[in-house]
Amino acid sequence: MSNTQANTKVENNQKTDFVQTGKFVRENQKSLLFIVGAVLALIVIYFVYQKVYLAPRETKAADQMHVAQDFWNKHDWDKAIKGDAGYPGFEKIVAEYSNTKAANLAYYYLGVAYLNKGEYRKAIDSFTNFRGDDGMLAAEALGSTGDAYVELKDYDKAATYFKKASDKANNKFLSPFYLKKLGLVYEAQKDNKSALEAYKKIKTDYSESTEGQNIDEYIARVEAKI
Repeated sequence: MSNTQANTKVENNQKTDFVQTGKFVRENQKSLLFIVGAVLALIVIYFVYQKVYLAPRETKAADQMHVAQDFWNKHDWDKAIKGDAGYPGFEKIVAEYSNTKAANLAYYYLGVAYLNKGEYRKAIDSFTNFRGDDGMLAAEALGSTGDAYVELKDYDKAATYFKKASDKANNKFLSPFYLKKLGLVYEAQKDNKSALEAYKKIKTDYSESTEGQNIDEYIARVEAKI
């Protein structure tokens, strides 16, 4: 086949494709218009939801949270959770203002309050409902979940959350803190090899941290058991 014939064949195929595409559009015009209209409607609904519904709720939730935050800062856990004098506690904030940033943050506050009250299952539920954009706060939520599981003597899950917390933090302050807790949990499980790995990571990656200052003692202790 000559180049001229080949080019002609390609051009004819392209024309056929264009004709078929045009035929498809004509035959499905109503469906396509419906789809485009539906997409545009969803976009409009989204913006209305954000501006008309969610934004006022966000403002109201944030305004009502400050009293609960004050109680939380004072370690008055009961009032932080339940509220006082007509002001809602964090429980009511998460119940009435779901899908707001304020409610999401309230889950973290609730988790800390429940943890300090010894209500470990509720603490776990609250922390796992929290969605943190801030790496430090998200790491603390994960680590506190680990603390709750330690109190429940569920060391497997505690280890999982301490490792997640250390990885999430990825800094010289929180990472060695949770690595040390991870090592202690492994020791409680008599998994001295894993404990040694956690302690050695502190020595290697975070030697200048507070945990790194005396980590050799922990390393020596588990090495003696292996």
